[in-house]
Amino acid sequence: MTCWGRQTEIDGIRSVFRFDGTVRLAIHELKYRSIKTMAVYLAALMADYMRENNVPGETLIPVPLHSKRLRQRGYNQSVLLARKLGELVSMPVVEGSLRRVKDSLPQARTTTVEERRQNVEKAFACQKEDLKGKSLILIDDVCTSGATLESCAAVLKAAGAVSVWGFTAAREI
Repeated sequence: MTCWGRQTEIDGIRSVFRFDGTVRLAIHELKYRSIKTMAVYLAALMADYMRENNVPGETLIPVPLHSKRLRQRGYNQSVLLARKLGELVSMPVVEGSLRRVKDSLPQARTTTVEERRQNVEKAFACQKEDLKGKSLILIDDVCTSGATLESCAAVLKAAGAVSVWGFTAAREI
């Protein structure tokens, strides 16, 4: 895919909603106020979207948090979304193959596309070969610039994934 004026590794990104209004509030409740049940509702809406639209892939991969942020928050919202979505659309979820190895700033604290790209550069690693030859769908709550999904896709493709699509509940437009 060609995006941002350069060749990218991600094959495409699909998002169910714009990141504003009620959807923004729901994601903030999930992410920052520990209202984990929001993941159930958001995943149900994502499942409805998948049933109606083509999101190519056979395996769901949640975007990982760094272990430090995971300890602070107590859970990964992307894992909660992926698990429920996988259950609803009968797709396997693979956790642990993709790891966040760099403790970078939250993307919400960066302001430009270039800052976001640099912030997640070399932030991820693929530690297992169980994704080789597979078509993957990266699951995250929000896509702002696509930098996180792009960084994950590059690592997954280097590890042998044949395609990587991003799928988020919402997208900043």
